[in-house]
Amino acid sequence: MFQTVFTDRAVVAELVAKMLWEIKAVHFSADKPYKLSSGMMSPVYIDCRKLISYPRIRSAIMDFAAATVLRQAGFEQFDVVAGGETAGIPFAAFLAERLGLPMIYVRKQPKGHGRNAQIEGHLPEGARVLVIEDLTTAGGSMFKFIDAIRDAGATVDHGIALFYYGIFPEAQQRFDKGGVKLHYLATWRDVLAAARAEKLFDDKTLSEVEAFLDAPLAWSGRNGGVASL
Repeated sequence: MFQTVFTDRAVVAELVAKMLWEIKAVHFSADKPYKLSSGMMSPVYIDCRKLISYPRIRSAIMDFAAATVLRQAGFEQFDVVAGGETAGIPFAAFLAERLGLPMIYVRKQPKGHGRNAQIEGHLPEGARVLVIEDLTTAGGSMFKFIDAIRDAGATVDHGIALFYYGIFPEAQQRFDKGGVKLHYLATWRDVLAAARAEKLFDDKTLSEVEAFLDAPLAWSGRNGGVASL
């Protein structure tokens, strides 16, 4: 069973989605949508930071993350694991431990005093760095960290997000253009499938969530949010 779990992306996605529901890290609310920082209105919301408070689930998800990277990228492809401020930092520590690699973390911007450092920890020149974030929507925040690492003389060809929105076409375009292969464990469609299978919501809510995933900006515009980014 464990061999199947670690090598089957669909099984991993299903299990991660169930875990996120179990700890109430994901939420559906079509009648009272969430307003995101971009100004979008959304019937879905996720808080991956909750994972750090559930050791058994956290451990399983980090095992999945390590297996995903090793399977999709290779076994000797990285020298350092990097986490982005702030949510990516604990997950970088967990993943670095799993992979037996050093860890660094990257600030959103230089700290403005002392050495004015943006990267904390030891980053050797030319090091091959794996960047991890708790989640990514369209890749913007991850590339802030990737650009800082590249500017410091290291290489980034791979990133991993525990959760990937998977609904914005520009996200894949950004990763392709930036020369980074994005790995991930689960998406909103995996979470929706788990909610349907467990009958967690009425059909109307599930249909509204699906409509959002199919056309997020159009759904936002119909519900009082921005219709373009």
